[in-house]
Amino acid sequence: MEAHNGLSAKLAQEAGFEALWASGLAISAALGVRDNNEASWTQVLEVLEFMSDASSLPILLDGDTGYGNFNNARRLVRKLEQRNIAGVCLEDKLFPKTNSFIDGEKQLLAAVDEFCGKIRAAKDTQRDPDFVLVARTEAFIAGWGLEEALLRATAYAESGADAILVHSKRKDSEEVLNFIEHWSNAVPVVIVPTKYPTEPLSRFTRKGIYNFIFANHSLRTVISALQENLRKLRESADLMSIEESIAPVEEIFRLQDVQELKQSEKRYLPESESRARALVLAASKGDFGHLVQDRPKCMLYLRGKPILSWQFEAFRRQGINTIGVVRGYCKDAVDFAGLQYFDNDRYRETGELYSLYTAREFLKGDILIAYGDIVFDDIILQNLLAHPGKIKIGVDASWKVRRRTDLRRDLVVTTGAFTPIGDNCCKLISAGSRVDREEATGEWIGLLFLEKEKTARVAQLLDEMAAREPETLKKGELSHLLNRLVENGETVTAAFSYGHWQDLDEEQDLLSAEHAPGI
Repeated sequence: MEAHNGLSAKLAQEAGFEALWASGLAISAALGVRDNNEASWTQVLEVLEFMSDASSLPILLDGDTGYGNFNNARRLVRKLEQRNIAGVCLEDKLFPKTNSFIDGEKQLLAAVDEFCGKIRAAKDTQRDPDFVLVARTEAFIAGWGLEEALLRATAYAESGADAILVHSKRKDSEEVLNFIEHWSNAVPVVIVPTKYPTEPLSRFTRKGIYNFIFANHSLRTVISALQENLRKLRESADLMSIEESIAPVEEIFRLQDVQELKQSEKRYLPESESRARALVLAASKGDFGHLVQDRPKCMLYLRGKPILSWQFEAFRRQGINTIGVVRGYCKDAVDFAGLQYFDNDRYRETGELYSLYTAREFLKGDILIAYGDIVFDDIILQNLLAHPGKIKIGVDASWKVRRRTDLRRDLVVTTGAFTPIGDNCCKLISAGSRVDREEATGEWIGLLFLEKEKTARVAQLLDEMAAREPETLKKGELSHLLNRLVENGETVTAAFSYGHWQDLDEEQDLLSAEHAPGI
């Protein structure tokens, strides 16, 4: 059965056919070009590779003239064997070929001895003893008659062809059957009954012909169905006009073997791949002067892309694909596709806790909460996600070395300090403005990770604040939430790292980040 891509190859196998004919006409048409060797042989090979992957049936390539002389033909055989193609059919016309049904009498045939040399070269090249070379004579197509067809077929068989394809464009099988009556060679014959579809195949099997190529029927089926349904859909502008005559989307997924991918994802991808989510707090305007005249600071460009895009690209590299953003100032400027948005329209008078509460419905499952004005190396996030603890924060141990002059820094005090050797499983004691610089053991990077049950606990705390401490919820920072968790007996662990991040509070920070290593 003819096939012209991976899908038609799979469907032909499901229909019960025993082998595939990779038709030059059909492949060319599917690519939108003529059957005149306009599709290069490497483009045809690419199609064949998809067909070979999609089906376990043996594939016989309609190899035209072999795409050149004997040298091209033997290189073709090597490449076909590399792709597990079962065989090739070569025809005795001149390169570039023209389809047999277009002015066949005007087409010149190759010299017999030249084509025989091409057959020998191809057979000498093959390494797989089961690789099949079918020699196709176009003597009838060119109008040269029975005697020439027999002469050529005999010469080709004697040169090593495994089978002979005899082709005719008559609307009956007279030429083909006449050939069979006079064919005395033991090499089997292949026919293409395209032009005489009314004749039963049993008529040929009685004559000893058992190899039939249905040469273009998949392609013609596709064309008819598309022409009819596209016309109907365009004229009616009604999807229901064709709904009953087209395959459901689920059938596409079945043919693509989507279920196998789902099963493999469970086997090979980390379990956290589909569980964790991230929320970015990006409602504030930022102190960047004219740079934030029409956009929030999370949308300022760093090395050619917005700060926010640096963040969600980093999340996705760690398998975190469900991402929410709390917007506020110039919220319409934050418009990335595929993100969930929550709007803090009171951003001028509220702080981080209120922004977090704006996304209350998003607070479920394992979640990463991040400031909207930080950029960081992948190692920061990897370290945080791998660190033990159900509530954990990213902390920079190099805050003194970096000698930043920020007026507001989220310093922390922990039960221990970062050391290059050791498990560094330090617990948070306090964070934020209450921390004395002399007692501080690090600077909070602005990354907080909560496991499922602790996410629920944080959501509960926010609800309690909304009911009992509305001013705290309105003005509070995330460090206030961390301290409240510690006061309530929760363990907050610190995942220490050393540099490799940048807090973007002003224009100078943005300029520094342009050249910062490891970000």
